[in-house]
Amino acid sequence: MTTNSSTPPGELAGKKEWIGLAVLILPTLLLSLDLSVLILAIPHVTADLHPSSAQMLWIVDIYGFTIAGLLVTMGNLGDRIGHRKLLMIGAALFSVASAVAAWSSSAEMLIAARAGLGIAGSTLMPTMLGLISTMFRNAKQRAVAISVQTSFFMVGMAIGPLVGGVMLSAFWWGSVFLLGLPVMGLLLVVAPILLPEHKAGGAGFKLDLVSIVLSMATILPVIYGLKELARGSSVVVSLVVLAAGLLFGVAFVRRQRRLADPLLDVRLLGRPAFSGALGMMLLGGSTISGIILLFNQYLQLVLGLSPLNSGLWLIPYTVGMVAGYMVSPGLAQRFRPAVVIAAGMMVSLAGFVLLTQVPASGGLVITVLGTVLATAGLSPMLVLGIGLVMGSAPPEKAGAAGAISQTSNELGVAFGIAVFGSIATAVYRGVAEVPAGVPSDVAAAAREGIAEGTAAAGSLPGDLAGSLLTAIREAFTSGFAGAAIVCAVLMVVLAAVALLLFRHVPKSGQEPAPAAEPIPDEVPAA
Repeated sequence: MTTNSSTPPGELAGKKEWIGLAVLILPTLLLSLDLSVLILAIPHVTADLHPSSAQMLWIVDIYGFTIAGLLVTMGNLGDRIGHRKLLMIGAALFSVASAVAAWSSSAEMLIAARAGLGIAGSTLMPTMLGLISTMFRNAKQRAVAISVQTSFFMVGMAIGPLVGGVMLSAFWWGSVFLLGLPVMGLLLVVAPILLPEHKAGGAGFKLDLVSIVLSMATILPVIYGLKELARGSSVVVSLVVLAAGLLFGVAFVRRQRRLADPLLDVRLLGRPAFSGALGMMLLGGSTISGIILLFNQYLQLVLGLSPLNSGLWLIPYTVGMVAGYMVSPGLAQRFRPAVVIAAGMMVSLAGFVLLTQVPASGGLVITVLGTVLATAGLSPMLVLGIGLVMGSAPPEKAGAAGAISQTSNELGVAFGIAVFGSIATAVYRGVAEVPAGVPSDVAAAAREGIAEGTAAAGSLPGDLAGSLLTAIREAFTSGFAGAAIVCAVLMVVLAAVALLLFRHVPKSGQEPAPAAEPIPDEVPAA
């Protein structure tokens, strides 16, 4: 294993490592900002570049698709060539792609630039976690470092709409992409000074191209299929795409088991703490993404708030999650992670119980409070889960472990929006009652969903429109409550699983990290 100024196992990190963490916060903030600022720029992009509806979807989605498809490959590549080197390559690519996106003159050019940003993002995410694992070998410090990095990601998501709004009010739409240039420029200057290099000593530069193709053929169809289900596209087509992704996944795993130098060491999944944390992070992330989707729709379509005001009411949940991220490492030093995670689930349970009582009017306070409790309670599971994943992997597999963690997050977001959005939609359609006298075309739109019904109600006379809006808003809150009930049950199940699965995981820093246990040399037969 080749390192350069990395912290020896178990030793406390010093001032240089903490300053290095501040450096890693820069791309963390930028990546989270980039996920949210584009949404505000969509009307301006549409007016300037005139993309088709399909092109607009690709402008939005290609970034996330590319990141998800390449995370495993880039995590493995970072372990081989060095995390710092790959981080700097990604920063340079991100700068170039940002400039191209800012001055795009066509929809096709912007799609290509967004794909480039996704490729760069796929290098940055796993390398940042890999570097944190290298710099902070002490379990207590690593937990704090991960919580700080995760908190700043949430901060970036929260301030993204505000920053984007300021930029768009003063400059043209492309300015939202230029935020990356000074940040990445600074990173390229200070990274060689403050960040250690780390790579597996025995690893070469050879990557199995078949494995790369299979990994992308697994992740991309699954993400795409889940997104299409959430959009209400053909169920048959979406399920076929999902099935294809799962079949490619089986082929990918079988190939990794046969290779002496696999793209992804699937033996890591044999560690209960590793695989259990991944599964819980996926389900927890799914719950958050699904409930925030419904919360945002409730604010705008039921309470009638503007997008800006809705964005402001999303800040409390962000503050709650950041608070949860920051206190979790300290709690894990006093109590076992299993207890901390399970206790957090009970806080979430209380939040989801509140959300089952959300009314169709005047429910701002109870909805915000319920959402804050529901999401903040999941913070310990998310941040301690990352620590369990990174701590369960040996240093030479840190990049791969970080990539798997991030891939789990990407899958969780898509899964949550698809599943909980579908639950709410199914309940909505089952209980929606259209008032008498509503034209058939408007009634059909209203039965489809609250967004369609709200738009169609604009063509009706005042009293009839009001009756229709009341009916579909009540139906939506029933769907919201239905999804919250499922989430509440899931919290009870996950709390029990955490207590069982992580019962042997010690308090943070109490015993040597699980990564000290070697991975068996035997490669399971295919």
